[in-house]
Amino acid sequence: MEAHYHGYISLLTMIILVSVLMGGVVVINSLVGPKMRGDYHREPFECGSAPMSTARQRFSVNFYLVAIFFIVFDVEAVFMYPWAVLYRSFVADPNFGIIALGEMFAFVGILVVGLVYVVRRGALKFT
Repeated sequence: MEAHYHGYISLLTMIILVSVLMGGVVVINSLVGPKMRGDYHREPFECGSAPMSTARQRFSVNFYLVAIFFIVFDVEAVFMYPWAVLYRSFVADPNFGIIALGEMFAFVGILVVGLVYVVRRGALKFT
């Protein structure tokens, strides 16, 4: 019965250790860290120079579209790498190897169709 709880004891120990370290860092920072004095320290910092405009300026929708495309293709890479690593084990079974390859081509094909659609719509042009 005691062996069953051994894993939970180590987890509890780690949680307590992290909590103590986190609390210690917060306390040390409040005691030793810099204090805000004056209005100059409350202004936003922008590469060592005064802010050029308000923080509430508007961005083009294309800015957000490019960010979404980056996330989509980043997720694609996250899915493709493990698939490529495991592909040798897929090929061991001839029927499953062909199915796995077809599924990856379908996955990449859907993303390529979406990219072609977006480029033709002009969403990536910043003019």
